[in-house]
Amino acid sequence: MTEILVLYYSRYGSTAALAQQIARGINSVDGCAARLRTVPSVSPDTAASEAGIPDEGAVYASLSDLDECAGLVLGSPTRFGNMAAALKYFLDGTAAAWLSGSLAGKPGGVFTSTSSLHGGQETTLISMALPLLHHGMLLVGVPYSEAALSSTTTGGTPYGASHVAREQTATDLSDEEVAVARTLGRRVAEAALKLST
Repeated sequence: MTEILVLYYSRYGSTAALAQQIARGINSVDGCAARLRTVPSVSPDTAASEAGIPDEGAVYASLSDLDECAGLVLGSPTRFGNMAAALKYFLDGTAAAWLSGSLAGKPGGVFTSTSSLHGGQETTLISMALPLLHHGMLLVGVPYSEAALSSTTTGGTPYGASHVAREQTATDLSDEEVAVARTLGRRVAEAALKLST
């Protein structure tokens, strides 16, 4: 089975909801399976403030998840047009994967959630794409052949999947957001299969 890592940080649940839809897109491809992982919140304290295993949801990612995956889809809520500190903190610790080239040549994609339509979706997606490029990954976007990109009034970009949560607890995705997220997952999975042959 070809496993695609869906690695994300979610504070209020919107990014996690996108991750679930991306996983469905991955799982729709014969021979592929999604591996959902998250990262713990960061704290201004110098001591660890999170439990070793989350109470609910996806388990925390490890560096071995990066080595073992055939592709990676990375997600974060928007923080001033950038990825959240928790995800950046995890990525800052991936030097061993960078040195070994364990992600080089694998497909990657990105997704985000914002609280406003023009709240930095595309810059956040680009901020997550940069470390993937440094790892030598091949970026996969969403082409306009996905009709939802032309009809959405909420989230969804050619750079990657996105969601507009006008309130912190608004985790329900629009039909277009679901379609774009599933398309992104499916495309990364299909690319991983093609690259592995």
